[in-house]
Amino acid sequence: MERREQWGTRAGFILAAVGSAVGLGNIWRFPYVVYENGGGAFLIPYFFALLTAGIPILLLEFGIGRTGRGSAPLSLSKLSRKFEWLGWWQVLICFVITTYYVAIVAWAVSYFFYSFNLNWGEDTKAFLFGTYLGIPDDAVTASGWNLGGIQWHILLPLVAVWAGTYYVLIRGVKKGIERISKIFMPLLFVLMIMIVIRAVTLPGAAVGLDHLFTPDFGKILPGFLGGTNPEWYSVWIAAYGQIFFSLSIAFAIMVTYSSYIDKKQDVNNSGFIMAFSNCGFEFLAAIGVFAAIGFMAVSSGSEVKDVAASGVGLAFVVFPKIINAFPAFNGAFGALFFLSLVIAGYTSLISIVEVLIASLMDKFRLSRKAAVNGVVGVCAFVSIVYTTGAGIVLLDIVDHFINNFGIVIAGLFEVILVGWFANITRIREENNLVSEFRVGTWWNVMIMGVTPLVLLFMSFKNFQLEFTKAYEGYPFHALLTFGWILVGATLLIAFPLAYMFKWKTDIKQEGF
Repeated sequence: MERREQWGTRAGFILAAVGSAVGLGNIWRFPYVVYENGGGAFLIPYFFALLTAGIPILLLEFGIGRTGRGSAPLSLSKLSRKFEWLGWWQVLICFVITTYYVAIVAWAVSYFFYSFNLNWGEDTKAFLFGTYLGIPDDAVTASGWNLGGIQWHILLPLVAVWAGTYYVLIRGVKKGIERISKIFMPLLFVLMIMIVIRAVTLPGAAVGLDHLFTPDFGKILPGFLGGTNPEWYSVWIAAYGQIFFSLSIAFAIMVTYSSYIDKKQDVNNSGFIMAFSNCGFEFLAAIGVFAAIGFMAVSSGSEVKDVAASGVGLAFVVFPKIINAFPAFNGAFGALFFLSLVIAGYTSLISIVEVLIASLMDKFRLSRKAAVNGVVGVCAFVSIVYTTGAGIVLLDIVDHFINNFGIVIAGLFEVILVGWFANITRIREENNLVSEFRVGTWWNVMIMGVTPLVLLFMSFKNFQLEFTKAYEGYPFHALLTFGWILVGATLLIAFPLAYMFKWKTDIKQEGF
């Protein structure tokens, strides 16, 4: 059997893992989640979630990949042939995410160039949705099927992003992914530090930071402990959700990346370094974002709550407005911000696509070139739908369902199947043998007890909310087609991939 590729250095692996975890959500989601869920008080459930779910699952996936020496389907097959379907489900989830995530990176590329001349004008919302995205009046929100035609100014940067992705992945793990991670991750941290320094020196920055970090313990505590929020548990769910998504766990990425490490390389310490590096970047981004929001609120005579936003609205509507209002060097600050988005999104995109490539190489014993050509070709073709006028609506629906009913439930199955029906004590001991410090039995308790209960409750609340009201008011047929059916299809297709095609790789050669 051909020798599996490996990272050149431990630092290369950690930087690549951090590059996967530090994505768009760290910049445009985390600051708003903190603001909305108790400010400084949110740090309590956040770190509790990190220690009880984030790091335990991260170490679990590092152990599965490092010992299994394969992609998620292969490594889970080595645990038990009955687990292979879960690996393919996570791979298919990555396929869906890849097709729309690349579109957002392409938007950031466009806005990077727009920032030099502030091409978005004064009405940044109208520019985004009307001029740039070209949403037709009867888009999916009305008919569900009128896509509105391809927006060529989106397609061109999309092709450029795919070309860059192809170039890195065709070069392999060490010469491609590791090398680009060693360049881009230090650069991203430097860019974010520059953004933060500029943002905190703006007039009104303290107002934004005060709103961000002022603790409201009433939001995180139940009533009998003095809490003022009847849905206090939703804050804890938000904390677990943020940790879950921001660490790139439960959708095969960390299993794949850890399969490329040397079997004698430290696991536990690497996991903690990677997790806290990711958290550190999130806090850095939150300071920069809310310092800028505070400036915008003060300069426009608005309240912080009226300016604060998350997701696409923060990145492509609010921040261009903030950049317009800058007293000097508007274009330079805009270029720094959108370049940060491009790098964060690009390194995450590479990790998601690598999951697909590694799985096909393992299952069908394809060469890297054949796997990269096939994966990038198919994903690029499907991603074109997100360059149409209805692309933003499709993206919103697909992202909502694949995160809440794909990743979360796949993660629930992972901790139940591996935690209860595999020898996780052996996985823990295998990790401990090569690590600078040992992880104790608390890890078993988290994987087998705490994390499954939290994810089960999260899934229950997600289903309850979904059936209470239509997501964002979209019509039922759109939610059914691009939400429920899409998630269901990823699960159904996973089984034939797992059991109708025999492994061309010897799954007994190495493993548990």
